[in-house]
Amino acid sequence: MLANRNAMATIAVKDLAAAKKFYEGTLGLTPQQATEEGVLTYQSGTATVVVYVSQFAGTNQATSCTWGVGDEFDKIMQALKARGVVFEHYDMPGMALQGDAHVAGDFKGAWFKDPSGNILHILNQ
Repeated sequence: MLANRNAMATIAVKDLAAAKKFYEGTLGLTPQQATEEGVLTYQSGTATVVVYVSQFAGTNQATSCTWGVGDEFDKIMQALKARGVVFEHYDMPGMALQGDAHVAGDFKGAWFKDPSGNILHILNQ
């Protein structure tokens, strides 16, 4: 039923102006035409990221959205860092922290937060 349908990330934010600056300016996502007030929609590869205002923004303590960036992982991490992104450091069994990246074998991942405190993730796959 849903296996051949595209999914989208839906992320609650506290401040739409701050979210717009972050998702467009810092992350470089492509904005789509606004269709309703209090909602921003972005194209990210073939996926859609929807950002909307909610009183519950930033309360999720787990990853809200992940981007697989493949071999460009290190380059993208550096670009994000240059734009002011601060990476989170977690104690994750089986993973070693190398700089700001969590590494296990061939896997590299990095987590960071948006202005509302939502946890976002890039990985090298």
